[in-house]
Amino acid sequence: MEKQSPGKFAAKIRCCANDLQDHGVDKLGSLYDLTAHRLIRYAVTVTKNMSDAEDAIQATMVRIAVKPKILATAQQPWPYLLRVTRNEALRILQKRKPIQIFAQCRQLWARDSETVEENDEAQMIRKALKRLPTSQSEVVVLKIWEDMTFAEIANVLDESPNTVASRYRYALQKLDNYLRPMTHEDINV
Repeated sequence: MEKQSPGKFAAKIRCCANDLQDHGVDKLGSLYDLTAHRLIRYAVTVTKNMSDAEDAIQATMVRIAVKPKILATAQQPWPYLLRVTRNEALRILQKRKPIQIFAQCRQLWARDSETVEENDEAQMIRKALKRLPTSQSEVVVLKIWEDMTFAEIANVLDESPNTVASRYRYALQKLDNYLRPMTHEDINV
């Protein structure tokens, strides 16, 4: 999948939002096709579970279909869509019992260890991201993969830009520690 510039991507979302408002729910598929991959990546960061992430995306699309004008008139439709997705993902997490969370995380870890399709580096990064607190990993995903500014991320997360920047800085420090290969001296200790 070719990565689009943030400006082009935002313009396509605006166009889809306007089509949805003007022509009705039949145009929801275009918005879904354009954003689903990126929204699922973000929702998995929040929920730590693919099934819950997909449920969050479905709930997001239902919300948008019911009130398309809100997305069409949003000053920044992409951050708005991310925020709706985050809210839906958090709603799903709130409904889960702690035991279910543990079981689902454990199942996800087991499934990851069986997946050999990704290269070793990609697997290490995904595992390191999963070790971060959600509040930090979602900032990393939005900053690195979505090319969002701290101000945009703050808007999505309903936090201050300073808080978001701090979470990003702490996350990068932790990721550096998680991903730093052990030195020869570490092995001999």
